[in-house]
Amino acid sequence: MKVDQLSIFLENRAGRLAEVTRILSEAQVNIRALSLADTSDFGILRLIVSDFEKAKAKLKEAGFTVGRTSVVAVEVNDQPGGLNDILTMLQEAGINVEYMYAFVQQSGDSAILIFRFDRTDQGIELLQKNNINIIPGDKLYTM
Repeated sequence: MKVDQLSIFLENRAGRLAEVTRILSEAQVNIRALSLADTSDFGILRLIVSDFEKAKAKLKEAGFTVGRTSVVAVEVNDQPGGLNDILTMLQEAGINVEYMYAFVQQSGDSAILIFRFDRTDQGIELLQKNNINIIPGDKLYTM
């Protein structure tokens, strides 16, 4: 139920993000979701990609610092209150959301939320117990 996420350290300078996307494009690796957080000196680019191992290898070959993080992909109805319901459930169970990001599927009926929890296994268990649709990595990579 966990999804492998690439976490890439980027110096905050012109062209570094384009270099990552060029490398992935040339390797025929599709980006399914992304988040970029930055400071004045550096950024962390978080990616869900169609081929984790190939992306990691190609980026490392190019000199990027790349890590693997386990995250959870959750399908939520794309309507007011959908996110709040899940966050309230997690809060009541004492599970912290370290970060999250989202993308909307082409149908527009639901959104996919990518969560990083402080207690991933407990978060997955809670979501499953409450009939929240968790999307396995192999399905997410091909959506």
